Amino acid sequence: MPDSAMPFLVLTRAGFDDIAARVDLGKASLFLNPGLLSETDIARLREMGTAVHVMATPVDPMQPQQVQQALLLTRNTRGSVWVERGAPRAAGAARAGERLQEAGREITPATPLRQRLARTAGGFATAALRRLTAPERGRRLMAVPYLGFGNAGRVWLKGRLLDEAAFREQSGTDSGWQNLVALYRRLESDEVAGARVLARFAGSVVETRTDGGGYFSFDFAPDVPLGGGWHVVELEFPDNVQPDGQPLRASAEIRVPAADARFGIISDIDDTVLWTNVTNKLNMALMLARTNHHTRKPFKGVAAFYRALRDGVGGSEDNPLFYVSSSPWHLFGPLVDFLKLQDVPLGPLLLRELSVRQVLKINEHGNHKLAQIERILDFYPDMQFVLIGDSGEQDPEIYAEVVRRHPGAVKMIYIRNVNPDPSRIDALDRLIDEVSATGTQLMLSPDSVFAASHAAAEGLIAVDRLPEIRSDKREDDNAPPAKTGL
Repeated sequence: MPDSAMPFLVLTRAGFDDIAARVDLGKASLFLNPGLLSETDIARLREMGTAVHVMATPVDPMQPQQVQQALLLTRNTRGSVWVERGAPRAAGAARAGERLQEAGREITPATPLRQRLARTAGGFATAALRRLTAPERGRRLMAVPYLGFGNAGRVWLKGRLLDEAAFREQSGTDSGWQNLVALYRRLESDEVAGARVLARFAGSVVETRTDGGGYFSFDFAPDVPLGGGWHVVELEFPDNVQPDGQPLRASAEIRVPAADARFGIISDIDDTVLWTNVTNKLNMALMLARTNHHTRKPFKGVAAFYRALRDGVGGSEDNPLFYVSSSPWHLFGPLVDFLKLQDVPLGPLLLRELSVRQVLKINEHGNHKLAQIERILDFYPDMQFVLIGDSGEQDPEIYAEVVRRHPGAVKMIYIRNVNPDPSRIDALDRLIDEVSATGTQLMLSPDSVFAASHAAAEGLIAVDRLPEIRSDKREDDNAPPAKTGL
């Protein structure tokens, strides 16, 4: 009998029925072919505690190469995974359907999300990334602080400590192969666990340690009130002494919105600012591997639109921007470089802790985005926000949930329509009606010029910025295509 704790690659309904008849589904981690189960069945399984992951693209069980590729995305740290073979017994299939229906009646209450995540966390660890102990004297490490944020009395900051690696500066002339090598080096970087980290800022000194993934974070109250603008936090890693005899040091930047900022902007990145074709995981992976921040392009007109939102209707409001994405923290540097190079207003990025195998995002990512948006709202309870995303995955549903949980916190929602599927449009129409009933608008927009025209009419940006946004879009229309060839 299979071990319920191992992952299960399930490619057909018959295979699901067979495994459901033989294991405790509440302890299982299932990787399913898309369309194999209904949304209702998937919801019931998750209520039972099952970790359900719907793969991005169908896998033909009769094609060994496709099955092998799917296995690379599903096996756990021990390398063991259950794959269906042959047809299940008829009696087992009949019992499985009954068990799933019984589960819908009997499971109350639903297992808390944190327990479900804890149950399956081990299966998502990546054996390819070495877990290192606290650094010894003289070992050369690389500190990677991320952009943080705060308010007058509180600061949040995150970063990572890695074995030193030469992240070569990329250029617009790099070949696809050079881009692929650079991406691999970022994804396979070796983290340093258990290292002490000190943060010195505004008279305060706080300490933490890096976790198993090499990440560290600070959430603390400085000794003095903070004004608006960018501030520098000094970081020190006292356990790692450099060749000059001094401990490893780094500087991190945090953004504090000005007291007179009229609203904040929270934006997705994938298929909202940067074209990634996130709805097609294979094409997205190829794009990431073949291009870099010099050769990728933003969505047409988005840079000028975001500058107009930052400046507001008065032209000098300095409204803060935050970027929330399911992209991994490994891509923080290239994403910041991209924003700077394309003159998109810079702001804190809240990305995701992912392993190499999870970069294709076959698992659920909505909870990550929702949690990070709520982190931002918690820092600014008196500020309203404009939320910007796309229709490719779950942005509209996530933003609607934000509206439900935080009445009055959302000023406007703009969704770029990147998915023309009629069923998706119907679902968005229902969400538009639901959100509108709360007094917040959810606008489905074909491009940045359309969204900017609406924003000008709503008093979010100055009307005289529209020609700049139209011009920006025309320049993007005429730009040469990105270099993607290997």
